[in-house]
Amino acid sequence: MRLRHRPHQPSANHGRALVVLATAAVVLAGCSPTDEPSSQPSPSSVGAAACATSSLHLITSGTLTIGTDKPAYEPWFSDNDPTNGKGFESAVAYAVADKLGFAKSEVKWVTVPFNSSYAPGKKAFDFDINQISITDDRKKAVDFSAGYYTVSQAVVALKSATIAGAKTVADLAGAKLGAQVGTTSLDAIKDVIKPSRQPAVFNDTNDAKSQLQNKVIDGIVVDLPTAFFLTAAEIDNSTIVGQLPAGGGTPEQFGLLFEKGNPLVGCVNAAIDALRTSGALAKITDQYLAASAGAPKLG
Repeated sequence: MRLRHRPHQPSANHGRALVVLATAAVVLAGCSPTDEPSSQPSPSSVGAAACATSSLHLITSGTLTIGTDKPAYEPWFSDNDPTNGKGFESAVAYAVADKLGFAKSEVKWVTVPFNSSYAPGKKAFDFDINQISITDDRKKAVDFSAGYYTVSQAVVALKSATIAGAKTVADLAGAKLGAQVGTTSLDAIKDVIKPSRQPAVFNDTNDAKSQLQNKVIDGIVVDLPTAFFLTAAEIDNSTIVGQLPAGGGTPEQFGLLFEKGNPLVGCVNAAIDALRTSGALAKITDQYLAASAGAPKLG
């Protein structure tokens, strides 16, 4: 459920060199961004001159090109329009752009299907933002920024479903579950729940939602903020069964995605650290994702 507050609007400051700030952790219950180890330069090793707007490694000089998928779902984006600055990831993208010295008018959005974003090869964007989890397998083909959001996976079911009353992961063993192809949600079904029935795989969340409503499947697995939005606004008489434990005990994080070897990563990490240190990242998280606290956890 997206909170109806005024969206964060980053101010334009074109041409400003990025001032690299020391990292300070902002603790946010259930969703605090933390750094992800990377082979890319750390923020402290990137000089201000290298991160001056005119020095940045870009697809198009003078323009920051950002990729995401379409449709762009709530609460990550609003009204299927990444350009409006509303929704968590749109606000984060424009906040990073501002730290890099770009005005909103100097940001260009391009459509990038989720599954192709982390495929090997040349990219038509400077970075992609699309709830893309940082994984070792994906890092073989692309680079990631430091994590900007720590996320849990959750199970959504109709209130009338048998699994609606599940208290443990083991209670889901016999369920027919579904998730979007290529996602860590699908991985969570296979690696954490390990149901006896083969999971259903869908092209996108809309397909999964339709199958749940028609009772073809017992439940769907999505990230927790999406689960809150689906149960509040999209699927009648549905409920969040519970949050799943992290696979392997390692918290899952979303990161901005780059073409392998892109030197822009270090400057973007510096921008994320600056947003974290100033509290701006926490404010954006509170504004759009605060409703995602308090879902039950499956033992």
